[in-house]
Amino acid sequence: MGALLRSSDMTLAQLYIQYEAAYSVVSELGERGGLIHFRDMNTNLPPMQRHFINEIRRCDDLGRILRYLESEIKSHELPLQPAPSRPVPAPAPKEMIDLEAYLEKKMQEIQEVNTNCNSLVSAQVELLEFKQILLKSSQLFEQDDLNLHYDDSAPLHLPTGSNNGTNNMGGKETHFMGYLCGVIQRERIPSFETILWRLSRGNAHFRDIEIEEPFPSTEDETDLVYKNVFIIFFQGENLKLKIKKVCEAFGMTIYPCPDNPEERRDLLDGLNVRIEDLSTVLNQTKDHQYRLLREISENLQENFLKVNKMKSIYHVLNMFSNDLTRKCLIGEGWIPTEDLALVQNTIEVATSKLGTSAPSILNPLKTRLQPPTYNKTNKFTQGYQNIVNAYGVGTYQEINPGLFTVISFPFIFSVMFGDAGHGLLMALAALFLVLKEKELKPIVKNNEIFRTFYDGRYIILLMGLFSVYTGMIYNDMFSLSTNIFGSSWTVKDIDYPLLQKEVTISLDPKYNFTGSPYAFGMDSVWQLSKNKILYLNSYKMKLSVILGVLQMIFGVVLSAFNHIHFKETYDILCEFIPQMIFLVGLFGYLVVLIVVKWFVYTSEQAHIAPSLLISFINMFMFNAEGPEIFPGQFGLQKGLISLAIVCIPWMLLAKPLYIWYKRKTSWNLMEEEEASSHHGDSGEAYSLGESMINQAIHTIEYCLGSISHTASYLRLWALSLAHSQLSEVLWSMIMRIALSNCTSYLGAVLIIPIFSVWAVLTLSILLLMEGLSAFLHAIRLHWVEFQSKFYIGTGYLFEPYTFKEIEEDYS
Repeated sequence: MGALLRSSDMTLAQLYIQYEAAYSVVSELGERGGLIHFRDMNTNLPPMQRHFINEIRRCDDLGRILRYLESEIKSHELPLQPAPSRPVPAPAPKEMIDLEAYLEKKMQEIQEVNTNCNSLVSAQVELLEFKQILLKSSQLFEQDDLNLHYDDSAPLHLPTGSNNGTNNMGGKETHFMGYLCGVIQRERIPSFETILWRLSRGNAHFRDIEIEEPFPSTEDETDLVYKNVFIIFFQGENLKLKIKKVCEAFGMTIYPCPDNPEERRDLLDGLNVRIEDLSTVLNQTKDHQYRLLREISENLQENFLKVNKMKSIYHVLNMFSNDLTRKCLIGEGWIPTEDLALVQNTIEVATSKLGTSAPSILNPLKTRLQPPTYNKTNKFTQGYQNIVNAYGVGTYQEINPGLFTVISFPFIFSVMFGDAGHGLLMALAALFLVLKEKELKPIVKNNEIFRTFYDGRYIILLMGLFSVYTGMIYNDMFSLSTNIFGSSWTVKDIDYPLLQKEVTISLDPKYNFTGSPYAFGMDSVWQLSKNKILYLNSYKMKLSVILGVLQMIFGVVLSAFNHIHFKETYDILCEFIPQMIFLVGLFGYLVVLIVVKWFVYTSEQAHIAPSLLISFINMFMFNAEGPEIFPGQFGLQKGLISLAIVCIPWMLLAKPLYIWYKRKTSWNLMEEEEASSHHGDSGEAYSLGESMINQAIHTIEYCLGSISHTASYLRLWALSLAHSQLSEVLWSMIMRIALSNCTSYLGAVLIIPIFSVWAVLTLSILLLMEGLSAFLHAIRLHWVEFQSKFYIGTGYLFEPYTFKEIEEDYS
């Protein structure tokens, strides 16, 4: 608890480490984890000029190779083996050479196998395309729809076994038709036909037939491409060259297909043998590729872990300064004072493993630098500490609001979210996350939204449990009341004929109240009352003011403990006392009035009870009109207002003038100055004018803030009212209508979908949206209204060097 209330004591220590032992020492500190927060000793040195930049580049190259191998494994849909459960220490620097050689060799093997596979796949696709051409070309040649236009009247011949375009018959040149056969992707056919027609001016004829089976893509074997076999008839060598260029532009493949059926059959027989042989070689190559990737995947995560640990170590070593005269590295870091001996032991163990004679030295330093803030947390308190740190990391050794937030945050939330039914659902959902936290941790790693709920599971659990409690206080469960203890109201001394005529009647507490209050929470009869909202509004509004003022007073009290801890005794006299008088004298008195009025006036006297709001306004106006709630009230109010007015110049002038007087008379304030240097004082020369301006800002902020912050706590009442009314409207418009009409079998069947609609709206609107709204308002009340009274929050986190996060990424 002490480490959560205030930051742990920190010590700045200097490390003198020999070159040969530096890597081992940092590695051992990383394995232990949570011991030392290293400071950068080379802030003025560019990253590219630091001592171990080459080693970091080598680690980056190894990481690039590992990512390439990982992408290959994932592209072949092979599972990645997690890092071993056993500890995987950071490899020694000499092991980097072996790791580099191993990974480069595996990368070259994979690249060679991929190249061979791509070549074999391309060759297989070409043979399969050629086979389809030989199978379907007879259909293309036998079609009788050729209709080309020619300029000359020479006869048209299609000689067997020739596709050159010209032939000499008896010394006379005869023009005949040539042809080209190939394969084209199906989706490119329309555009190709258009260009072919324009190119040949209608003097080329295109025919195609679909290939039923798709072909694997040469770029990615998982992609399938549908193609067609085509043949183009044309006349003339010039047109043939133009058509070939267009075919190349469209990625079409041209194959030498003879027009003789016997020759095609001979080619087809030889082609089948080649396809079968190529398939055998391709399957063997893929088997080798699979075995190679499977071997790499078995230790890929472990290699990732090793490389990232090495890179992390060299990054830390680059923060050390290089002492050439002593031939050692010098580093500095913040260490929890209680862990100094453990750090010393860790350094000695790392040095002894190397067998070096030169020891590494840990030397504590005295410094005026502000240490980092280190509040020890566990998985239960970490979420609350994150809420506090989101506002600002606590200044070193000041009181940490996280300890009190553990209880106050879920309670403030539950006041706004007070519904026992909704709170129970929220608590059960959080309880599931708590009980299954080990099983769910790997699942939520890559899901940011789910991880937010998972990290805040203990916060949600307490918010749900506290909401069940406040829901029972409000007697509100899914907008309905429960009558566990029996109502304290009874219908007696009523004119029953009148009761038969009137739809509603008013119960008089003088005759209809039994005199025994409801055992716990609200009486269930208020659920049927027409003035339910008026009664609950008054109750919840006053309750909000009471809770808000008490929390603000507690915040001011905590500021006194800060002043005592930092030996700022003058702040107790100059700030704490006037702040407490101002807050308690005005708004603490308002709380007293609320409580006293509850005890002084009975239900029969409610009509003569004075308004608290009017009484409070009259207090500021020094007005003594109206009845007194207790004897001597008006005199007490005048005295409290006078004290509050006196506190304003007290807060404004006392501290600046006190410090100015002390410095002017040269009194010894070393103890106070040292304490203030840890609490936000920059140590600059004192300026009375600047100090007066700063104190004026703080005084105005506190005085006006006391008023606005008290009003801000009314959001507890407003959100509670909104939540209960929204829940009641949802029930009235859906479930109550459904239940009132369920008088038949059809109604009993319809209740199921109607209940489903109500349940979905309850979960989405009342639990998620309303819950998020109450959560955000609770954060606001803690950050501004509570923490501003005592919390400076200008520190920085203690971030010890550790391998824990790296190991969690690959676990």
